[in-house]
Amino acid sequence: MVKLCVYISMELEGVKELVPADEDYEYFFTVQCSSCREVHPKTVSFNQKEEHEISGSKGSAHFVWRCGNCKKEHSASFAPSNPSPKSKSKSTSPIPYSSSTSAFEPLISLDCRGLEFTEFHFRGRWLAKGEETDTSFEIDWDELHKENEDRWDDYDEDAGAVSVSELKSKIERA
Repeated sequence: MVKLCVYISMELEGVKELVPADEDYEYFFTVQCSSCREVHPKTVSFNQKEEHEISGSKGSAHFVWRCGNCKKEHSASFAPSNPSPKSKSKSTSPIPYSSSTSAFEPLISLDCRGLEFTEFHFRGRWLAKGEETDTSFEIDWDELHKENEDRWDDYDEDAGAVSVSELKSKIERA
């Protein structure tokens, strides 16, 4: 089993934190089989609410996938994200992004068996919180991608311009 941590980075202006909007948010990834090293041609997605049975096992996982090349079945589940070594949290909820320096920060952790996620894709609805006013803003990355936009801009009536840009992600072994 491999534990992976998904890190994200972005430029925030007038925004103090950003997090996926829903508990059943769909996380999108590029996946690679650890057995034959084949990269799946399509993006895959899964969420924390749904669990699927693993063939030949009594267990379940949030994501179960059979490699089209070697035909082996692999799985992944959300794991507790520990932002610091002192944290004893068992929560698998995403950690809100709040860096003022565009540094990479952990979003989620995953326990993977037989597969590795090689890329995280920003998709779906996220919530942003205004830096000075705590005003909530909803960002729909799918809509912005349709318009060939890779940034979000809005206006906080009480604090001025707000934006999120320079989205980056990386996945590392934890």
